[in-house]
Amino acid sequence: MKKSIFLLFISISLSFISCKKTNSTLNSGGNKDKIANEEITIGLSIDTIAIERWQRDLDVFVNKAKELNANVIVQNAGNDIEEQNRQLMYLYDCGVDVILIISKKADGLVDTIQKIKSKNIPIISYDRLILNSPIDLYITINSKEVGEIMAKRMLQIAKGPIWYLILGPKEDYNMTFIQQGIKKVIGNTNVKIDYIYYTNGWNYDLSYKETVRLLTQKSIPDCFICGNDAVADSVRQAIDEYSPNKNIPLCGQDGDIIACQNIVNGLQDFTVYKPINELAEKAAEYAVLFAQNKDTSVITSNFETINNGFADIPVVWLHPQLVDKSNLDELIIQNGFHTKKEIYLDNSK
Repeated sequence: MKKSIFLLFISISLSFISCKKTNSTLNSGGNKDKIANEEITIGLSIDTIAIERWQRDLDVFVNKAKELNANVIVQNAGNDIEEQNRQLMYLYDCGVDVILIISKKADGLVDTIQKIKSKNIPIISYDRLILNSPIDLYITINSKEVGEIMAKRMLQIAKGPIWYLILGPKEDYNMTFIQQGIKKVIGNTNVKIDYIYYTNGWNYDLSYKETVRLLTQKSIPDCFICGNDAVADSVRQAIDEYSPNKNIPLCGQDGDIIACQNIVNGLQDFTVYKPINELAEKAAEYAVLFAQNKDTSVITSNFETINNGFADIPVVWLHPQLVDKSNLDELIIQNGFHTKKEIYLDNSK
């Protein structure tokens, strides 16, 4: 894994040097009208690669695109929406065939996307819904289902009705979807979402400090539901230091290695596994199809849709699964998401 991430960083570094396309042959069985030896170049714009989850997505996406004989120009915005807008215009100037975007801010790319669409470049919104913009496809793991899974399990294990949510940035629309899923499940119960915190920029120092403040200045909740596993780990650290004798149920999402280790060691109750490899591979396949046929409606005519404030956007949903100690080996290790050695470290199992 370290080697693949290292190679990916090399790829990202090189992408800033030139947007000149290299020769390649497409053999993915798409539009026969596409000239056989005409290259396809995908522009990939990502909010940040500081999150473990995105490193995996990028690695899988780039490798799948290469299998399909497509080039990928990766742009890492470093958690800066203005930089992401600039980098998208760079991809526009490069004349890429299709652009896939992991957006920092749901409604922060409107003007730039309008310019890109004027050149008839298809745009795929990856995992985070882009709002108020003419995108061609939204491909994601269903975050409403993530919220539902979290709430259903917490109803089983939390010993009281006072829940705190320590989420990611409010500008990440998946946080809205997660809350919708939670509220759907707890609607007819006595559970109260007593506090919600949005972790700006996925800065885990902030979620840690806020949890410390809550544990020392507010009443202690009956559970913590977190925006991802890294946030959950920062919350766990605060609990260990300031309420070590309290058993507070805790969850996140993504199936990060630290979450799996914490679950094995009884430090996190569960995570929500998302089929990231499948998501990234499907996204690469659709990117190539869109590059082959700019009339994307031919491909997506029978898809479900979601309204993003601009139009009803075709959507591809993948489905998450709960992971706890009872099924971690089956879902995480047997699926090749993490290895047994990575998770169990020096444990005898």
